[in-house]
Formats: sequence, C-alpha cells, structure tokens
Amino acid sequence: MEIVLATRNTNKIGEMRRILGDMDILIRTLDDFPSCPEVEEDRDTFEGNAVKKALEIAKCVRGIAVSDDSGLEVYELGGAPGVLSARYAGENAGDAANLEKLLNEMKGLPDEKRGARFVCCIALAFPDGKVVIFQGFVEGRIGKVSTGRKGFGYDPVFYPSGYQKTFAEMTADEKDALSHRGNALKKFKEHMKTLSNSKYK
Repeated sequence: MEIVLATRNTNKIGEMRRILGDMDILIRTLDDFPSCPEVEEDRDTFEGNAVKKALEIAKCVRGIAVSDDSGLEVYELGGAPGVLSARYAGENAGDAANLEKLLNEMKGLPDEKRGARFVCCIALAFPDGKVVIFQGFVEGRIGKVSTGRKGFGYDPVFYPSGYQKTFAEMTADEKDALSHRGNALKKFKEHMKTLSNSKYK
C-alpha cells in the first residue's frame, strides 16, 4: 500500500515516518509530487484543515493521502494559539517568534494558570472521497522559558503532565510515546491494519 503525506514540513514528515516505520506501507510526500498545490489552511478547526488538505491531495495524486493538522491550545488564552499555532506571530513567523509571542502573552501567569494541551487531527482520504479522522491529545503546562534543543514548534516550553522536562528535552522515542501526533498515529495504524485485505491494498 502507498500513502502520500500531504505536507512538506520536514519535522512532521520525520515524526510520521518514524512512528509508521514498522508498517508495510510505502510513504511518499508532496516533495514527490511538485505539481500538487500548497493547500491553504483557512478552516477554523484542526479537523477542517486536515480534511481539506487530505481531500485535495488525494485528488491531486489520485491515491491515498494523509494530512495532519496540529497545534497548541492554552486554556488561559481561550485556546490560542490553536489553528494559528504555526503562524501565531505572523504569516511568515518561525518557531522562535511564535515562542516569544506565547511567552510574552503568558508573562506573569502562575503555574496553576499555565495549563495547555497539544492537539493533533489526522485525516485519511481515499480516491473515492471517503475520509477517516483520527485525533490525539496530550495535556501539560507551559514553562516560563525555553528549555531543550530537540523537537520543534512549542516543544521547548511544553511540559507533558507528570513530567519535569519539556518535549524538547526528550528523546524521539520518549516524545513519540506521549505526543498528540503519536497518539493519533497509533489509532491510524490500527485502522490501516483493517485495510490489509481491502480494495485499497
């Protein structure tokens, strides 16, 4: 079976390849299909963005597409940055600028008001237009300074519940076992096993 990851984000591709590596699936990416468009993430939910991307890319490649939309929700900020996580500080903002804005927005908040969660929604789209959704979450809190050099995005400030180190301080295997994307991909893997004898094989 072949699937196309509907992204050019090398960090996401690395995580997904790592977690799905033990499956009998050929994983391709949008880098293999340069004619496919950059799908605008203009929906107001993670699910909406993931479904839109997966359907458009499945149509473009005429095959099975997998899209991931994910982000950070801080409870004290009303769920922000949410679907704007990757561009919280502006359309072309990088990780450092997004982190700086988040820490400034939360400046002075005590530990009990720094609760947050990472959310991941994965959409699996088939050539016939069928879509299956998988969601993953991880609860935690936001630190007051960036700590750690691994991971990406908001990993340096996110402490998963029950841990005294950020995602950016964890090994890849440690993070995969806890992360929102890891949780969603576990559900995805279970579903893909059920398709082993289907027409999509």
